[in-house]
Amino acid sequence: MEAVNTEIPLRHVEKDVLIPKMMREKAKELCAEKVEAFNHCCKDSGFFMVFKCREQNAAMKECLTIHYTDPVFYEQCKQEYIQEKLEFQRTGIAAKNRKQKLPASM
Repeated sequence: MEAVNTEIPLRHVEKDVLIPKMMREKAKELCAEKVEAFNHCCKDSGFFMVFKCREQNAAMKECLTIHYTDPVFYEQCKQEYIQEKLEFQRTGIAAKNRKQKLPASM
């Protein structure tokens, strides 16, 4: 049997804005150590952070760029976005609201 392509069509804003936003958030989590090192350096250096934190900035940018340009990572984020979209269409509850706990007693 042939595989049936049931991929959900995505709008322009989803492809070019929402999925890359998800990628940025996940990349920051994956590169948390380098992002934290850069933030710490900037806080300690004050005004001279442009000159003093070049190494940390380069390491952070390299780590983030690896994830931003990875087509497999894009597909993972795309599939996660589609799952969230389908869940929202099914329940009418946004993902950020779904994660809240219900009160124990009513």
